[in-house]
Amino acid sequence: MLDKSYKYSIILNMRNILLKISFSGKNYHGWQVQKNALSVQGVFQEALKKVLNEENTEIKGCSRTDVGVHANEYFLSFKTNRCISTTRLPVALNHFLPRDISAIDALEVPDDFHARYSCKGKEYIYKIWNNRIRNSFLDGYVFHYWYSINIDFLNECAAYFIGIHDFTSFCTLDRRNPKNLIRNVLDFDVYKKGNLVIFRVKANGFLYNMVRIMVGTLLKFNKNKITPSKILDIIMKKDRSKAGPTAVACGLYLNKVFYENLDF
Repeated sequence: MLDKSYKYSIILNMRNILLKISFSGKNYHGWQVQKNALSVQGVFQEALKKVLNEENTEIKGCSRTDVGVHANEYFLSFKTNRCISTTRLPVALNHFLPRDISAIDALEVPDDFHARYSCKGKEYIYKIWNNRIRNSFLDGYVFHYWYSINIDFLNECAAYFIGIHDFTSFCTLDRRNPKNLIRNVLDFDVYKKGNLVIFRVKANGFLYNMVRIMVGTLLKFNKNKITPSKILDIIMKKDRSKAGPTAVACGLYLNKVFYENLDF
């Protein structure tokens, strides 16, 4: 039975806690709480309520992951006047969390720290199972794509995304999008591990569906042997219809989140 000593007394000053978690998005309707669907945030809030014995703890997530998207590394912050140690907190949370969500580490941060707005950049990876025969153990965790993939060609194409650009052509426009669609892509490469092809992209920020549309566009270029420099033409058009399809969600992982001067 779990040691109940994690329920500590109330302290006078509020603490700001940053928590690192990971999760499989296969069974969830994205991160954010939904009225009629199961979300990662909703499940996490229930576990946190049991640990802290607080009803309305406000949680600030680092990103809004979509239906079926996974996270190798996800950060959230919240304020509490409970004095449970940051060492004990992940252990206590994991007792109440399902196996597809794991609390990894916790750190007390300054009062003005915000999991989303203090973030300096993110890295996503996208996984493709590149074989004519599907892998049943990876169902829901990769995009099964059986056409031949030229890694060198894809890296040549991906290099054109690097830099500061207006990525209007590579996002789905809806109410969640900011007015400024300019982002700085710091790195983008494609590599292979056996039958897995992995796209890795790092930027100061991402737009809605940006990575999935970039991946879908690269696969279109790979299949149709389109000249790599045409990526720049699509960027300059600022027209979503000029880019490729949106790759399926299950291959996408939030891989790393970057904060300044934070040893975590």
